[in-house]
Amino acid sequence: MPRIIAVSNRKGGTGKTTVAVNLAAELAALGRRVLLVDLDSQGHCAAGLGLKLDRDSPTAHSIFLDPLAKLSVAVYPSAFANLSLSPADQRFEHGSGVGGQDRLAQALAHQDIASAFDLVILDTPPSLDHLLFNALTAAHWVLVPYVPHHLSREGVRQLMRVLFKIISGGANPHLKILGFLPTMSAEYVRQHRQVTGEVVRQFGALRVLAGIRSDIRLAEAFSVGKPVRSYAPKCRGAQDFANLAATLVPLLDGVDADSKNA
Repeated sequence: MPRIIAVSNRKGGTGKTTVAVNLAAELAALGRRVLLVDLDSQGHCAAGLGLKLDRDSPTAHSIFLDPLAKLSVAVYPSAFANLSLSPADQRFEHGSGVGGQDRLAQALAHQDIASAFDLVILDTPPSLDHLLFNALTAAHWVLVPYVPHHLSREGVRQLMRVLFKIISGGANPHLKILGFLPTMSAEYVRQHRQVTGEVVRQFGALRVLAGIRSDIRLAEAFSVGKPVRSYAPKCRGAQDFANLAATLVPLLDGVDADSKNA
């Protein structure tokens, strides 16, 4: 069973897709076989990897529309070694679809996926619907990007209420927080320091990761369909994502994720 990370925040605009795409690329560059699953119907992960699909190509959302659909049919290799994508359906209406809260978990546990990948990264929608619940039910960890201002902090609080429901309600009692990740951060901005300080006081310093600094190269990389490590490997955004991956790899390699499903 691959290790599964949900990248999530209830507030939009926190850099979830930027984190999902670039973290997936860094972990793939370190030799892990990575599947990026885009559950947000904006479909920006495909743009970040330069993938263009036919209108009727199978997508990650297919498993929520057809009870017989297999996720492996909707997996496409990228131009980057060890990195594949299951893209979003931009026509998918959030709140629609079939299947229970464990539909995604079942799809990821299928042998076609389990034997092909070491890691799965889920780019989740901010909406409170069955897609978010499916992602958090399937995941071993949740990584929470947040922009260090007060509205984003409220998104973190809302997500924590959802996590409590998932964990305490029995849907996924083994779900753990991988970390809180400041994005678009600037240490010289007092509000950024204050908000991150509040997150530290609430959740503990060990759970707050070194941030991803503001860097126009991250946006430019999306515009050319490349992870930032391929577009501008010496920029600070690329350095920050490389450091993030290096920080997370010992945990990802050291924890027996299969114990969740034992």
